[in-house]
Amino acid sequence: YQAYATYEDLMDMTEEMFRLLVGEVCGSLKIDYLGTTLDFSRKFERLSVFEALKEYCHADDTVFFDPRAAMAFAKRFEIEETVLREIEKKHAEDTRNMALRVCMEVFEKVVEDKLVQPTFVYGYPLVVSPLARRNDKDPYLCDRFEFFIAGGEVANAFSELNDPLDQAERFKQQLKAKGMGDEEAMEYDEDYIRALEYGLCPTAGEGIGIDRVTMILTNQSNIRDVILFPLMREEQKQSGE
Repeated sequence: YQAYATYEDLMDMTEEMFRLLVGEVCGSLKIDYLGTTLDFSRKFERLSVFEALKEYCHADDTVFFDPRAAMAFAKRFEIEETVLREIEKKHAEDTRNMALRVCMEVFEKVVEDKLVQPTFVYGYPLVVSPLARRNDKDPYLCDRFEFFIAGGEVANAFSELNDPLDQAERFKQQLKAKGMGDEEAMEYDEDYIRALEYGLCPTAGEGIGIDRVTMILTNQSNIRDVILFPLMREEQKQSGE
């Protein structure tokens, strides 16, 4: 976390940190990862979710606003009908959120794998970011980015939401989603709301997947090869024991 910082500040810091890290560990800013050359010497690409969908999926602007257009767009990429029906059910009261949620299904299935070189993606929908600060220009988006290397997410960051009323309302929406079967929805955190009521300065926070970064730096394909303390499976008992 960094006080009095924004997600854009963390983007700059992350780029500087990764360039330094790769140079120190690998001795070069161009490294091989599973047969692909990753180039950390050039400025990292920065794309909004919308720009990424346009570039890699040839989306037009209507899919970000019109749920019918978004559904047709998703079917082009074989998003499961059951998934689309669930989204339609959960977001029936807000068609813009419905369209954005559908677009994220396409982004996760199609776009993420194509982000091979170091890339920041920002402008995520608020509907998939319950703790992030609402964007000033578009209330349906938030001040958040994810950082991708070799087709995988290695970092997630956002400007923290410090408005207790807004956060409380989002927790209520999360509870509603959980009641409709969303297993990823959050619980209502009363202690967190109370802490926000005391006050939180403008803050940005970031989480980095250290194991995934280690995979890239050591050219490993399996995350189990770089986890220092892997979880052990419970020993299965034989019948009769």
